[in-house]
Amino acid sequence: MAAGSAIQIPTRLPLLLTHESVLLPGSTMRTSVDSPRNMQLVRSRLLKGTSLRSTIIGVIPNTSDPTSDCDDLPNLHRIGTAALAVQVVGSNWPKPHYTLLVTGLCRFQILQLLKEKPYPVAEVQQLDRLEQFTNGHKSEEELGELSEQFYKYAVQLVEMLDMSVPAVAKLRRLLDNLPREALPDILTSIIRTSNQEKLQILDAVRLEERFKMTIPLLVRQIEGLKLLQKTRKSKQDDDKRVVAIRPNRRISHGSITEDEEEEEDHDDVVMLEKKIRTSSMSEQALKVCLKEIKRLKKMPQSMPEYALTRNYLELMVELPWNKSTKDRLEIRAARIVLDNDHYAMEKLKKRVLEYLAVRQLKNNLKGPILCFVGPPGVGKTSVGRSIAKTLGREFHRIALGGVCDQSDIRGHRRTYVGSMPGRIINGLKTVGVNNPVFLLDEVDKLAKSLQGDPAAALLEVLDPEQNHSFTDHYLNVAFDLSQVLFIATANTTATIPPALLDRMEVIQVPGYTQEEKIEIAHRHLIPKQLELHGLTPQQIQIPQVTTLGIITRYTREAGVRALDRKLGAICRAVAVKVAEGQHKEAKPDRAEVGEGEDCKEHVAEDAKAESISDTADLALPPEMPILIDFHALKDILGPPMYDMEVSERLNQPGVAIGLAWTPLGGEIMFVEASRMEGEGQLTLTGQLGDVMKESAHLAISWLRSNAKRYQLTNASGSFDLLDNTDIHLHFPAGAVTKDGPSAGVTIVTCLASLFSGRLVCSDVAMTGEITLRGLVLPVGGIKDKVLAAHRAGLKRVIIPQRNEKDLEEIAAHVRQDLTFVLAACLDEVLNAAFDGGFAAKARLEHLNSKL
Repeated sequence: MAAGSAIQIPTRLPLLLTHESVLLPGSTMRTSVDSPRNMQLVRSRLLKGTSLRSTIIGVIPNTSDPTSDCDDLPNLHRIGTAALAVQVVGSNWPKPHYTLLVTGLCRFQILQLLKEKPYPVAEVQQLDRLEQFTNGHKSEEELGELSEQFYKYAVQLVEMLDMSVPAVAKLRRLLDNLPREALPDILTSIIRTSNQEKLQILDAVRLEERFKMTIPLLVRQIEGLKLLQKTRKSKQDDDKRVVAIRPNRRISHGSITEDEEEEEDHDDVVMLEKKIRTSSMSEQALKVCLKEIKRLKKMPQSMPEYALTRNYLELMVELPWNKSTKDRLEIRAARIVLDNDHYAMEKLKKRVLEYLAVRQLKNNLKGPILCFVGPPGVGKTSVGRSIAKTLGREFHRIALGGVCDQSDIRGHRRTYVGSMPGRIINGLKTVGVNNPVFLLDEVDKLAKSLQGDPAAALLEVLDPEQNHSFTDHYLNVAFDLSQVLFIATANTTATIPPALLDRMEVIQVPGYTQEEKIEIAHRHLIPKQLELHGLTPQQIQIPQVTTLGIITRYTREAGVRALDRKLGAICRAVAVKVAEGQHKEAKPDRAEVGEGEDCKEHVAEDAKAESISDTADLALPPEMPILIDFHALKDILGPPMYDMEVSERLNQPGVAIGLAWTPLGGEIMFVEASRMEGEGQLTLTGQLGDVMKESAHLAISWLRSNAKRYQLTNASGSFDLLDNTDIHLHFPAGAVTKDGPSAGVTIVTCLASLFSGRLVCSDVAMTGEITLRGLVLPVGGIKDKVLAAHRAGLKRVIIPQRNEKDLEEIAAHVRQDLTFVLAACLDEVLNAAFDGGFAAKARLEHLNSKL
């Protein structure tokens, strides 16, 4: 080989002192560094160096680094190994130290120690040649018989190992590809040798000497492997003899024999195989199960995989591949069940009856995928249970709120410890049929994390074109979900990914009106609370007037959960009165025992009764039934939580009522404005979003451009509304974040009231988006907003003209109680919001020529 192809190490090397292990050329070693000089070497040389030359260090074996910088260096071993630092890892526990991963390059000899501090540096002489192995290596004739003998022993040693192990197969290939002169160092570092033996190999500079010292080490390792294999073979023979003798060996005291235990386990596997063959699973699943049962028979029971495989097969047998329930398709009976269970909800009932009608005409109809969207407490979850009851199907609820791992939907792969199927497959196993009603609760509250996106995993589950072959990671075979009726519930569609929302049929479930809440309370809530608290209608009576008082003055919600809790509080208070009355009625019965006593005792008792005559009326049991009126409400529930404060808050200019939509239903929203001397700034408070801030700027710009037309002036009488004037707009409930474009008309009305000095009508609420030209654009959530205005006792509602179609969804009695003003522009809004209208100065029909 040409001399120019040889690689030279630097003549000056920093020295790393080690005493626990020996690094040989061609091998890799991981060593811990915690002594002062070695730590300084790592910090100054390896961590701050920027070139490949700075990563080459000299590793000196059999030499301890002093624990203090003040101590002198010990005698250094004369032969070391030049090494390349591949990795440096630092840690502070249990004390500061570094862990180095170094690869040996070649031997070197120390000629002179140049310096000792902060770390030792020496002038060295390279002893081995580092040649490029890709250019070939010496021929066998040059290496001689010694190297050939070494190579045969090395091949014999490797072939005694398990060649199926990748590391062993790679070592076998290295024996053929690496130069022969590199093999003694590499094999010495691999086989079992002591540090002293490795040190002797390191000191053997001549290649012939190195071969002679390594061959006995290989022979020793080969003999050890032969002895180990012989021992293992004899042990297997002994095990076979024990198994052959075992039927004649029984445990005393009448206990079960070991063979019987094995036979029982074998019988269980046979029974499991029989169940697999007689099950109605798909052809693909049957093929997979038969393959797994064959592996199970050959597998020792002590292996962890035995239990995993058996659990998998038992799950496959328990799944309802073709087992289903028969639907009840009588539409009249279904309508009666739905009406008895739920009041209102006409859209939901209509959709369920449509599904039943189509199922009568077509048997193999795929299950629909519905999504009920509405505020909390309106009965989305309970109506899913009623649908299952109506259809005669099994019901299973899956709570998805806060789920952030896609494995909850798709399951874990069986390669993981503790793997299990997803919630879909677990639910099917629980109900035992393949056509249940699955309620996916709170689908809008799915989270995303490093474990994946469960909403993306639901795309296959909720797609009618794909869920006939849903593949769970645990099962790893397709399962048909097309007959499952999926019902998802959500409070809002804003947080549902568009792709997932597109796969579901969204049905809006709005909040209830006051009349509907009264009916629900007397049909469902009050009987339920009486049963829960052990009361009867003969003991408590809640009139509809009292229920209306609870709804209007103690709750303000779209659903009926708070109403249910208030009714529960009333029942608990009545239960206390009833229990106390029964206790006091029982006291006279116990007093009858003393009737045969003398007259003195009777006189004494009469005198005692007269002394407590003032409190005798309080001890009497209450009259039944206990009537709950407004006085009882105040005693039980406390003072009213909500007052009808609308008229009180509109007693000065600069206040208007808007309508807002939230996931909890519609709400009324007050907008307040004030002006003061300043520099023409607009201040907005109330945690407003960017869209609502833009609406406020739009409103003030439109009013400034139309100030002359409506005769709006600031405090100094100028038509420039912001001239030396600051405006402050506030949206109360400042802790609640607000956003959206529907407050535009409310802001305009509020500012018009402020600058005109006129009061907005106290019974008017409004909603709508505005433009810079004064147009009123449509908005969403009209039904919830109108119901909020109705709950608050308002009489007129101003909505965009293009939202007229949304009024059809509102109940007839609500429409009768309210007056709707359909506005196409801001002129119509202002005329409807103020008593007597909001007159604008007529525009001139002609233009004066200035020519």
